Amino acid sequence: MSTAKKEVKKEKFGMNRTGRDVSPLLSKAMLNETEALTLPRCPPGNSDQISENRMEMMRAVDTVGSIPIPATFKGLAETALQMLKNNHPEVLIDKLGERLAFERTGVRLYEALISKFEEDESSFSHVASLKRLQELYNEEYQHFLLLSEVIENLGADSTAMTPSADVTAVASSGIVQILADPRINFIQSLDAILVAELSDNDCWKHLIELSRRAGLNDVAEKFEECFQDEQEHLSTIREWVSHSAAGTKAEAEKKEVA
Repeated sequence: MSTAKKEVKKEKFGMNRTGRDVSPLLSKAMLNETEALTLPRCPPGNSDQISENRMEMMRAVDTVGSIPIPATFKGLAETALQMLKNNHPEVLIDKLGERLAFERTGVRLYEALISKFEEDESSFSHVASLKRLQELYNEEYQHFLLLSEVIENLGADSTAMTPSADVTAVASSGIVQILADPRINFIQSLDAILVAELSDNDCWKHLIELSRRAGLNDVAEKFEECFQDEQEHLSTIREWVSHSAAGTKAEAEKKEVA
């Protein structure tokens, strides 16, 4: 196996033809709607009609999903008790399912991020550390296990896709695509992880509140510990993003001096 050091993939100038300025003649014809050039025409209508169509479709379709009815006696009993207390157990179960789905995704995201770091560790070691990455990964996995346990203890099904879980899966699909894209390096992937951690922090706060409303104080305390972990995750990723930007600037200044 070759031991030669590989060159890190970096942003560079190239044949990017996505902008307006690379084709001024076509751009002018498009903006002025002239007949100088044959250009594809936009379909008739405006944003008001698009809005009307959207609302019409919303009235015609069903919701994105439903909360599964507990399939066990324990689950039915717990749900009935919470409903008698007017605690809306369906909301808690929905949000527990959402966090479970997100933490499962978070584990996969950190697995991918670790791979990108290990692919050329020497080029990224000034920004992050493998040890800390593995700690973040392990904590996300522990959060996933805890959520699974809580859901099962409530008599619900931890494998069910709740509506909020479905929505958050769609919302985070772009982040997953970034981490799965081999063209996107570790530094670029940090921005996507930052988005995920920002969302994760706010959602844990909401889940803690819902747990306390349901009288699950012991569960809420465990979730508080998860929230503390997530705050530290966010702080770490923010620091790494800042270091990566500072490193890029320092590298550019070094080249200017040379």
